[in-house]
Amino acid sequence: MNVDITHSILAIVTGKDAHVEPGAAPVFRVADQAERERIAKYIGTVTLGTVHDLRDGTFIVVKH
Repeated sequence: MNVDITHSILAIVTGKDAHVEPGAAPVFRVADQAERERIAKYIGTVTLGTVHDLRDGTFIVVKH
C-alpha cells in the first residue's frame, strides 16, 4: 500500500520580519534572501515538493 501526502503546504521559508504565523506547516525564518532560496530548494528536493516564490521574500513548498 502506498500512502502519499498531497495538496498540502509542506514548509514556509520567509524573512525574519515576516508576519507569518506557524500552523500546519513549519516556518523557517532566514534573514538572507539567497539563503532563503537555497533552503526552499533543498526542502523541495528532499520532500519531492514544488517551490513557489510569492515574490515578497517568502517561498512555500507544496505537494500537489
